[in-house]
Amino acid sequence: MDSYFWNKMCQNIKSNTFITVGSLIRQLREDKELPLRKIAAQLDIDTSFLSKIERSERKATKEQIYKLVEIFEVEKNYLMVPYLSEIIYYEIGEEDCANHVLRAVEQKIKNKKSPPKYAEKIKGH
Repeated sequence: MDSYFWNKMCQNIKSNTFITVGSLIRQLREDKELPLRKIAAQLDIDTSFLSKIERSERKATKEQIYKLVEIFEVEKNYLMVPYLSEIIYYEIGEEDCANHVLRAVEQKIKNKKSPPKYAEKIKGH
């Protein structure tokens, strides 16, 4: 990943600035001077839907994020980290135990615990 973008993302995390994946998509698209219609066509979605993703009114799918990584030629983590963190935040952010949940997940990741078999059913929720 371009170190400038990664450093900027880390600064935003440290300063509690909430950068949305939609705003990152818009920034990348505008930096490359690509029109909405061209990116929307590559994602096989309507232009208005992409506009809503950029404004954080709709969520992109994981497959769309992977495709955007290819289109914009950025490292996967540049879009995946904010994408996944938004999903987690919106799922548990209002819970009193959110910090405990994050620590438990972090511990499971460190211990390389496999998700339970029912996790595939949950993914599609």
